Amino acid sequence: MKITVVGGGYVGLTTGVCFAHLGHQVLIVEKIPQKVELLKSGKSPIYEPGLEELMQKNMKEGRLFFTTDLREGLEFSDVIFICVGTPQRPDGSADLSQVEEVARETAKLMKSYKLLIEKSTVPVNTHKLIKKTVQRYLKDPSIPYDVASNPEFLREGSAIEDFLNPDRIVVGIESERAKSIFEELYKDFKCPIIYTDPATSELIKHASNSFLAMKISFINMVADLCEKVGADVKLVADGMGYDKRIGRHFLNAGIGYGGSCFPKDVKAFIKMAEDYGLNFGILREVERINQERPVKFVEKVKNILWSVKEKKIGVWGLAFKPNTDDIREAPSIKIVDLLIKEGAYLSLYDPKAMENFKMLFPEGKQVKYAKDPYIAAEGASALLILTEWDEFMKVDLKRVKELMELPILVDGRNIFEPKEVKSLGFEYYAIGR
Repeated sequence: MKITVVGGGYVGLTTGVCFAHLGHQVLIVEKIPQKVELLKSGKSPIYEPGLEELMQKNMKEGRLFFTTDLREGLEFSDVIFICVGTPQRPDGSADLSQVEEVARETAKLMKSYKLLIEKSTVPVNTHKLIKKTVQRYLKDPSIPYDVASNPEFLREGSAIEDFLNPDRIVVGIESERAKSIFEELYKDFKCPIIYTDPATSELIKHASNSFLAMKISFINMVADLCEKVGADVKLVADGMGYDKRIGRHFLNAGIGYGGSCFPKDVKAFIKMAEDYGLNFGILREVERINQERPVKFVEKVKNILWSVKEKKIGVWGLAFKPNTDDIREAPSIKIVDLLIKEGAYLSLYDPKAMENFKMLFPEGKQVKYAKDPYIAAEGASALLILTEWDEFMKVDLKRVKELMELPILVDGRNIFEPKEVKSLGFEYYAIGR
């Protein structure tokens, strides 16, 4: 099939590259000329394992193209995936101006049937606003079109695997014509394909992410109790996880969730409910617990060191999760900010996210960036682990101990086993263990 993807960001680029990999002809429309030039040169503007290589392969094989021209995109295909940004407003609602722009400009240019597919995360009933906008701006009201919802469930760091081997595909449609296109599009996928109305499809995305965020906040709440009573939250989570009704995924205690999805989607779901006169108080508590995690972590560090003022502290991990350079809503931001305000000297290291972090915290008297994890630990009074990169699990801890002024390890992601680390002579502090 021929497919047009509007938006060359994280979702759009991954969607386009993966559809091209499956054999489709894909044209990605991105309005920022500099980004299009970068993409045409075979460079990805984001870090995602395997994405740039897969992009280059499909460009070379003539299945993947880029343009700034929406008219060209509409002439290329009748299947239009809307993958533009839906950033958060101050009140928690989603800014849908980019979605509206795509609907408006598409309507003005339409000359024949188009299937407009919401891929971006949008509030429930956004499909109605798209339909209304298209109808308003169509030059010929008799031109047929459909609006559908097909939410993405991509995890940063494993997005290609998630796209190519999904748990499920959710499709919200209102016509048999639209359904037949999706059946052709996803005919080679072996997972369950759930066909619903568009409103239900839109809700599934927000409900899924909010539920996963709730699991994380729940286990972090339990971790606090574990620390008080001397229990091990990791074993508690294991014991819970064997229950098939609960599952072990997303029950890892730590310094909280971040990224571009969970914080934004929880806020948006709360606001969505309020707009319909409902109180999603449980999600407000999820949000409160998560916002407290970095603050509690810094308090833990201060209690361990007595004072952090003018002490060198090593930090491993800045990205909100491993295998990405994304620092949006990362717990590390608040932790670093609080430690700077307390007068600490920080040596920061992350395999991929340091350039993005430098935009928030430029190198200076209190902030230095290290070339590797060992340099970050050198001369430190404590070493903090804020992201669970595989690289950190493979380091030579004996060498790390020798480099540090004080062998104090504060593990915000529980990547090590307490007995093993303590046997090497470290003071080891984990979360809920």
